[in-house]
Amino acid sequence: MIPSTKKTLEQARALAAWNFNQSLRQSPKREDTKRLAKQLPVRIMSAGLGHALAFTKQKGGDELLADISAWVAQRLKPTASSAGKSKPDIIERIIHGDADFLRRATDEILAYLIWINRFAEAESIQNPPHPSGESSSNSGGTRHDK
Repeated sequence: MIPSTKKTLEQARALAAWNFNQSLRQSPKREDTKRLAKQLPVRIMSAGLGHALAFTKQKGGDELLADISAWVAQRLKPTASSAGKSKPDIIERIIHGDADFLRRATDEILAYLIWINRFAEAESIQNPPHPSGESSSNSGGTRHDK
């Protein structure tokens, strides 16, 4: 039997999320973006996808929104109104899309954010933030005198 080289949807999500988290390593907005990504699923569930993404945009989550837009564009076919654009903005697609697109995009973004947040959390465990805001490998750690 020949092994399949086709990736599952979860593997594709994981790879895209891994690449996004790796690209954040050099970003000056790294911690803010990770915080926004962590909060986004709760905001989506409580306020809806459009409101949550608009809030993320207002708070400077441009890198996160660009990544989510690219992932949704790859996974869900563009609507007729956004078909001519090279990378349609997710917020525009929500505004111009139908209820079915909104439901599918919500499900896909929530599933994708699970992977983004898993990798961000794993990185935080391996490289805990230093009190000054920079990552540290326990240099200058806390003293435990008895």
